[in-house]
Amino acid sequence: MYRENDSRTGRKITDPRLAFTKIESWCAYQERCQQEVRDKLYSWGLYSDAVESIISELISANFLNEERFAIAYAGGKFRMKKWGKQKIKMELKKRNISEVLIRKALKEIGQEDYEETLESTLSKKWKSEKEKHPLKKKMKVMRYMLSRGYETDAVSEAISKFTKS
Repeated sequence: MYRENDSRTGRKITDPRLAFTKIESWCAYQERCQQEVRDKLYSWGLYSDAVESIISELISANFLNEERFAIAYAGGKFRMKKWGKQKIKMELKKRNISEVLIRKALKEIGQEDYEETLESTLSKKWKSEKEKHPLKKKMKVMRYMLSRGYETDAVSEAISKFTKS
């Protein structure tokens, strides 16, 4: 069994109890998903039996909750980074969150807030875009909004409303 050094102390993590204590405080610091915890524990060099045992203990103690993570992640990325639902969904899938929990997390984002954020993000980008040609400008803004994870139809509609006014 290989062991990776503990970055703070320089010692190896060999005891599953010590690993549990450290990972417990890591999970208490912010919401984590099972995949993040699993990756962290494996990086410390623990065997799969120990890793799965620690994860089930964390779930039992309510330090690890996929639903809570998904809702917090979706809300945070929407509010702080102004991500659209498509990008949030893709990132949650990367973290092995189930479709049911992804849908639940995305429902927590209010439709009115979502539309307001889309429009304000689009407005800022429109004003800052230096392209003078109207069609090229429209396409650049469209690509930007799609890269932020907003849906094609919603972006098209918002751009057409924005360019009419």
